[in-house]
Amino acid sequence: MTPETEATILAVFLVFCRIGSCLMLLPGYSSVRIPSQVRLFIAFAVALAVSPRLMPQIVPLVRDAADDVRIAMMVGELFNGLLIGLLGRVFMIALQFSGSIVANSIGMGQTLGVPMEDQEAVPALVSLITLTATVMIFSLNLHAEIVNALIASYKAMPVEMGFSIRSGLNSLVDNLDETFKLCLRIASPFVVYAVVVNFAIGLANKMTPQIPVYFISLPFVLAGGLVLLGISVGDFLTLFIDGFRAWVLFG
Repeated sequence: MTPETEATILAVFLVFCRIGSCLMLLPGYSSVRIPSQVRLFIAFAVALAVSPRLMPQIVPLVRDAADDVRIAMMVGELFNGLLIGLLGRVFMIALQFSGSIVANSIGMGQTLGVPMEDQEAVPALVSLITLTATVMIFSLNLHAEIVNALIASYKAMPVEMGFSIRSGLNSLVDNLDETFKLCLRIASPFVVYAVVVNFAIGLANKMTPQIPVYFISLPFVLAGGLVLLGISVGDFLTLFIDGFRAWVLFG
């Protein structure tokens, strides 16, 4: 094997390290419903597709580097990809948390459904919301924009710089701040609804202790919550997609 061929293969492998580790955590790609072999082939295909654009800047680094430097580059690329994937995964975690708040607020927290992203069972409403958001990510072509963002990440996080813990933690904290605010904006109508409804039920229970107000009011609470969900679900998902698109395009 010639030195040029060896450098090219190692450069492609470096690209695969960042893209593969990123796709391990990104929403949709990382679902347990997708077989691991399929995810591996997707990551390898994407790495081969974007490698021609990145070869001019990676091959010279690999060609002139010693073996220990090459290993350090591989480790750095793995951590860079994991960081990017984790930043995207945080959005789905925030959406799941918002869905759990909604489900508990309207009385559907105990109705478990089929998990879509993880192994643990979650309320059926959470599964519905996360599945719908994942479908919207792919239908709006944001999965392709993620690939463009990965290519652009080589300017913000060059291979020769390795993995920066300080900048990575800063990015993660900033992303957690944005997603927490997004979670509050999404779930705020249902928090207000839960406070008002539970206060009214508690007041009615104090006024008529002979009647089991809680059990009588549960169907009405559920019906009101479903009406509120039907009215606000469009804005619910729009806020999430807008936040996720802003991160993909400008984050």
